[in-house]
Amino acid sequence: TIDVFNHGDMMRDFTYIDDIADGTVKVLDRIPQGNPEFDHKNPDPASSHAPYRVYNIGNHTPMQLMDFIGTIEAALGQTAKKNFLPMQDGDVQATYADIDELVRDTGFKPETTLEYGIGKWVAWYREHTGK
Repeated sequence: TIDVFNHGDMMRDFTYIDDIADGTVKVLDRIPQGNPEFDHKNPDPASSHAPYRVYNIGNHTPMQLMDFIGTIEAALGQTAKKNFLPMQDGDVQATYADIDELVRDTGFKPETTLEYGIGKWVAWYREHTGK
C-alpha cells in the first residue's frame, strides 16, 4: 500500500536519471563567473559575487501525482493499493524544476518522457530483482 497525500491532488516534476547525468555532464566544462552586479544589501539567493552556479535539472513539466501512479501501474500491469491521506503540514500542492538558466547557459533540456523512463525503470527493476 502506498500513501497518497492530498488525496492525490498533487503535482510534481519527475526526471529520468539519464537526463540528470546528461545535464550534469553539460555543466562540467562551464566555469562559472561571479556576478559583478551582486548586491550585498539586497542579495539574490540565486546569484553571488563568488564564482559558482547552481542549476535545476528536471523536466520543467509538473504532472498530476495520480497520472504518475497510473503510468507506473500500466508499466507493471497491476493496480497499486492506495491509502489516500490529507495534505501534510509543510508540503506544497505543486512544484517543478525551473530549468530556464540551465537551458540558457547550456542549451540542454531533459527529453525523456515519463512513459519511457518508467518503462526502462520497470525493466531494470525486474531484471535485477527477478520480480
